[in-house]
Amino acid sequence: MPDTIQPPRIKIQTVRRRFSFSVLLKILKRLGLGLIILIFAAAIFIKLDTSAAAEITDTYLRPIFGSGPVVFAEQIFFNLSDSATKVVYDFKKPAAPQFIRGSAGPQIATALNLQPIPPNPAFTPLPEEGAWTSIPLTIFPNKEVMAYTFVRPDSSRSFAIVSIVKMDMSALTLGSVAGTVEPGGKVGKFGPGRVPKNIVQSGGLVAAFDGGFQYRDGAYGMIVGNTTYLPLKNDLGTIVGYTDGTIKLFDYTGQPLGDNVAFVRQNGPMLIENGNITVTNASSTQVWGRVIGTDMYTWRSGIGITQNGELLFAAGNNLSPQTLAVALNAAGAVNAIQLDINPHWVRFNIFNSTGNGQYNSVPLNKDMQDGAKEYLNGYQKDFFYVYKK
Repeated sequence: MPDTIQPPRIKIQTVRRRFSFSVLLKILKRLGLGLIILIFAAAIFIKLDTSAAAEITDTYLRPIFGSGPVVFAEQIFFNLSDSATKVVYDFKKPAAPQFIRGSAGPQIATALNLQPIPPNPAFTPLPEEGAWTSIPLTIFPNKEVMAYTFVRPDSSRSFAIVSIVKMDMSALTLGSVAGTVEPGGKVGKFGPGRVPKNIVQSGGLVAAFDGGFQYRDGAYGMIVGNTTYLPLKNDLGTIVGYTDGTIKLFDYTGQPLGDNVAFVRQNGPMLIENGNITVTNASSTQVWGRVIGTDMYTWRSGIGITQNGELLFAAGNNLSPQTLAVALNAAGAVNAIQLDINPHWVRFNIFNSTGNGQYNSVPLNKDMQDGAKEYLNGYQKDFFYVYKK
């Protein structure tokens, strides 16, 4: 009896083994195809820096593969690109960024501290490196309220150039806008995505720049007026604007924010706290790890406040959180946080009124994405805007 039933058992086992092996092959093929697609998309993103590549990555690849694999692929390619750029600049001299036309030095009345920033001693200084240049604004014909410069904070990367804007907040006010999708769309809290109409019509708009990460990259808190787009979280760098124009930037641990809050935005741990660079603190490491570690080199932006209450915006290529913090610290920031990252999302537009709610607008420099139309007509991500008091 056992002899008669033995062959069928062998055949059944063989079929099961073949079936399991074929399923495994299919799974591996699918994983391999997905990885190839992911790597290919990341390569396009790095190589072309187009808005389409950024949209594909965030709109399609992240939902399919998850943030972890996409961030991992981006990290590989950004760092490979960074390494390749280092080789290129062993034989090539970096050039100063091409800014909008301005006037060097405080030739008109200014309340800004425009003491030059000493250039990095590791490099031969580029023309105007560390020197402040006035940003001309039609609405302030006889007063300097914004100025820019650039620095190179990384002694091993001569090509990592950070553009910095300093703003006189005794003459200006900072506002915040939630995007039509980010950061609150996932929880049903969609924002207007544009500079408020009354600000536009007043002719007082002077600048707008990128905000924080998307919902999937940390779900960091945001409140504007009476709307909570995402609840606040503890142990995160937090910028708070008040209705009287006051700005505070600090590590939020659940403390009361006070009355007359106009907006609140969080975005990762503090870069600088009480004058000390805090990126590498043990308490910050895990928070950075929720999205991206501190060792990825790409375009980054940040916001800071000086001891005198001046507002700083900084953005540049091939930066880590550490070197972004070094740049902001050199410009006088006593408290600072990172804003957005990657070349398509890092933006700073200058607006000059031409009357009747119309503006001429240009990016801070020619390496930056132009976001003027989106800031005025509707943008999927949150951002900040600056206007005359």
